[in-house]
Formats: sequence, structure tokens, C-alpha cells
Amino acid sequence: MTPSAHLHLSILLFAFLKFTANVVAIVTLSRGRCGLSEGVTWYLVAMAVADLLVVVIQVILINIINIYIPPECKIINTLGYMSVACSVWLTVAFTFDRTVAICFQKLKTRHCTEKSAAIVIAAVSLLSVLTNIPWYFTYRSRFCRTSLDFTTSPVWAAFDWGHRILTPLVPFMLILLLNAVTVRHILMASVVRRKLRGQRSGGIKDDPEMKNRRKSIILLFTISASFILLWATRVVILSIQRITGRYMTQYVTNVVIDYLGTMLQLFSSCTNMFIYAVTQRKFREEVINAVKCPYNAILKFIKSYGDR
Repeated sequence: MTPSAHLHLSILLFAFLKFTANVVAIVTLSRGRCGLSEGVTWYLVAMAVADLLVVVIQVILINIINIYIPPECKIINTLGYMSVACSVWLTVAFTFDRTVAICFQKLKTRHCTEKSAAIVIAAVSLLSVLTNIPWYFTYRSRFCRTSLDFTTSPVWAAFDWGHRILTPLVPFMLILLLNAVTVRHILMASVVRRKLRGQRSGGIKDDPEMKNRRKSIILLFTISASFILLWATRVVILSIQRITGRYMTQYVTNVVIDYLGTMLQLFSSCTNMFIYAVTQRKFREEVINAVKCPYNAILKFIKSYGDR
């Protein structure tokens, strides 16, 4: 089996993992028993749905159907761009929501609500669709290859650069900025709280609130690092392709690197849920209960049948 075939198989295995993780997350969060506010639940469910669409479109449809059962690929590829943009920008929207909730208490009462979350999610989804419609016109009819105009036209070059800047370079910067603001606020608040507790309790160090804030800082850095690292390879490859104008891989090494970048980028569609949700104790409990439920039902049925 060639290196590209190994990587292709790895992408499919990751797809199964991501598909399962996102379906479990959607079902668990939708039940509303994770101790999260309604606005946060809306964001997490929307992110899970967007990530699930990335898996279905970018992996199953593009990497499988387009290879073995070639359809009209222009629609599928365009939907793939839309789903990725939606997933990335929902991550930014949720990060902004958490920054407001932590750092801006006056704005929190107006922005961090279920209605506001629904509006933001709808707006992000609509913009992700509209801004990626032009990709449909960059492909040759009934072929999964870019047209000659796309590689030579200054208009398409500007569109391509704009797309690469908006997804994911701008999200990179925004997430870093928002996390920096949040971390700075947490650190400053922690210093003040530590001084107040030292004055009141004679320097007692055990502070549950401080532990929670340290966990928040770790989560924020993890979010930023995972997003940037998993997208970095893909961004570099796309930038090189745009600068050199070489969109077709010609060597095995290029194919392997391209597949690796794609695999890492697609893997980012499940890390958000692990970072934001799986680390929550109540979420883990709900997932465990959901996994146990079928087994408990079977055992209950067997026991009731045996009692007869």
C-alpha cells in the first residue's frame, strides 16, 4: 500500500471517530442536562452540527464518493468550503461569547442569552454559505479540477487570497486576541482575589475559585493551540499553492504532505467538542449514562424475561 493510500485510510478512520464523537455530543447536549446555560448549549450544539457536516462532506462525500463514484463534484466541493467556514467561525463566535461572559459583565446580560446565541449562529451560518458560493464557479463542468480562469484571473486570485485570509488566518488572530483578553482579565482578578482572601483569612492558599480560573486559562490555551496547530500545515500548503500557482501535486512527497495537512485540518472538527464539552464533569456523566442506557435496557429485559 502506497503512503498516500495509508494516509487516505487514516483519514477515513479519523472520520469514523469524529462522526461518532459529534453525534454523541449533539444528542447529549440537546438533552440540556449538562449544567450549561441555554446560550452555551446552543453554541456547542451548533459547533457539533457544523463539525459533523465537515466530516460528512469533506471526508465521506469528497474523499470517498468523488474517488469511487464521481458525481457532479462542484456542488459537493462548494458545500465542503461552506461547512469548514461555518465550523471555524462558530468557534470564533463561541470564544467571543465566553470572553464577554468573563470580562464584560454589563454586556453579558444583553449578549450572553439564548436569543443572542440563536441570532449569531444564524448569521454566521448564512454568511458562511453566501461567501463561499463563488467556489461553485471555479471548477470545470463535471470535473473536479479548477478552471483555467481561476489560476490566471486577477479577480479569482483576489477571491482566493481573501478566502485564505478569512479562513483561517483571521480566526487565528481573533481567537488569540480574545483568549489574551480573557486570560489577562482572569489573572488580574485572581491577583485581587488572592490579596482579599489573604487579608480576610490570614493567607489561606486553598481557593476553589482560583483553581477554576487556572483550569479556564489552561482550556483557553489548549483551544488556541489545537486550532492553530491542526490548521497550520494546511494553511502553509494552500499559501504555497497560491504563491507558486501549482495546484496539482506532482510527486509522492507532495501528495503525502497534502493528505497530512488535510487530515490534521479535518481532525480539528472534533477537537472543539472534546475541549469545550468533554472536559465538563456533567457532560461526561451524561455521555456515560447514554452509553450505559442500551446495556441497562437489555439487562432489564433479560431480568424481566427470566422472572417469568
